[in-house]
Amino acid sequence: MNIFKLRFSIGLALSVLCCSMLSLQAHAQGVLRVSAIPDESPTELQRKFLPLGEYLSKETGMKVEFIPVTDYAAVVEALATNKIDMAWLGGFTYIQAKIRSNGAVKPIIQRLEDEKFTSKFVIPESSASKTLSDLKGKTFAFGSPSSTSGHLMPRFYLMKAGINPDKDFKSIAFSGAHDATVAFVASGKAEAGALNSSVWDKLSEAKNPNAEKVRVLFTTPPYHDYNWTIRGGLDAALTKKISDAFLKLNPNEPSQKELMDLQRASKYISTKSSNYDEIEKAAIGAGLIK
Repeated sequence: MNIFKLRFSIGLALSVLCCSMLSLQAHAQGVLRVSAIPDESPTELQRKFLPLGEYLSKETGMKVEFIPVTDYAAVVEALATNKIDMAWLGGFTYIQAKIRSNGAVKPIIQRLEDEKFTSKFVIPESSASKTLSDLKGKTFAFGSPSSTSGHLMPRFYLMKAGINPDKDFKSIAFSGAHDATVAFVASGKAEAGALNSSVWDKLSEAKNPNAEKVRVLFTTPPYHDYNWTIRGGLDAALTKKISDAFLKLNPNEPSQKELMDLQRASKYISTKSSNYDEIEKAAIGAGLIK
């Protein structure tokens, strides 16, 4: 072994040891570090997480710490480098995390709704557009570049409809979040946009002022989307505690129903990596990953 390889091997070993020590230290202190893709406003994410964090703390016997991030890429990096233990990811973000971690991360839980998730294309109430093909030449808003339901799948179905977003739209904007996309379309910043159906339903039910100014043009066919993914090497016993905690949530229990309603979940079920193979194929087909 030459000196370069020796130094590299020692450096790699020290790096792995350092990450392991940090992880052990966190768990020795009884802290479960959790994050989520910022697909809604920071205040909304905090509001949704609070009762879930309290529940997981009770079920695992650990302090649950929510670590907010500024963008989707930060969640992927934090999960892949063991800076967090678990994250709420979209299907595409999971694929990115899987690639970044060389397959170390693992999806364990999803809502029943995530088995057949959809995206919605919205346009102003006054728009004359009737089909996706009518959007050619328009200004368009996606959510985050790494969003499954706000970018990848809408892009995929636009391409199936014969629209190349990079060539056939007058301009493309990335709003950063699903509720922001609706605001873009409502305010005229974009003539059309795409977001996930769950956020759209929530905004519609709440009679959000921006949602009142737009209408749905098209709903995609269903696909697997959101999941809770754990970092590589997370203790198996702890992983089971987390999974069991989600699986036993019961909407017939008033306190648990409130928690589940905030997550827009009727039930939680186990999931696995192969459920997201179609998402990976769509990402490759859309040219978003190689």
